[in-house]
Amino acid sequence: MMEKQPHIQLDGSLAVKKAIVVGDPARVDIVKSVLENPQDITYNREFKSAIGTFKGHKILVLSTGIGAPSMVIALEELKAIGVESVIRAGSCGAMDSSFKVGEIMVVTGAVRDEGLTEKYVPKDFPAIPSSELLMRAMKQTEIPVKTGIARSHDGFYMDNNMEVEDFWSRKQVLGADMETSALYIVGRLRGLRTLSILNNVVPYMESLADGVNELVTGESQMKIGELQSIKLALAVLTEEE
Repeated sequence: MMEKQPHIQLDGSLAVKKAIVVGDPARVDIVKSVLENPQDITYNREFKSAIGTFKGHKILVLSTGIGAPSMVIALEELKAIGVESVIRAGSCGAMDSSFKVGEIMVVTGAVRDEGLTEKYVPKDFPAIPSSELLMRAMKQTEIPVKTGIARSHDGFYMDNNMEVEDFWSRKQVLGADMETSALYIVGRLRGLRTLSILNNVVPYMESLADGVNELVTGESQMKIGELQSIKLALAVLTEEE
């Protein structure tokens, strides 16, 4: 556990059990702005890390980049250094017109439409969060949330992408991202408590490029949702057990 992990470049000397993972390395700094006494640790490839406290609890923040493979690398290495609970504070696109930009989705289950988790366990195995963390998120009343199923996928630019999205939208899937199913599957297999909290940055059936670009440049409603997702993740992680 004290051996430095090759990708995240962290080891067990941090003595931290709770982590927030984000896709974008820039989002690590946003999480830091909410923490007490935040300190940067490492930045290797897409894996940028920092540590701080929130309500007396030590919290690790780690970026994972885009997609299931880097998420799983992070999870495996976080487990190896002693982390026990991992919440993703990420972004998603709407797959239902009722899901508005800047609204928060607590993911109750994920469609495994990515290729990695089948290497771990057959597709029959469900991608679901920790029931304990999910219940904590649902008990809170300060931040309004939607609950629903996410579709986790591997890309945006395939020729039949719109057709595939329309199929899953008609199956009552609420939003789409690229990491939640990997978080839930590998977290479950490795004994980690996991939860995915997603900020909607792309309106249903509208431009992916516009939504993501607006998040990067600071469009107000999306940035409010981003901060809300982080605050909810911290509240869930630090609720007394």
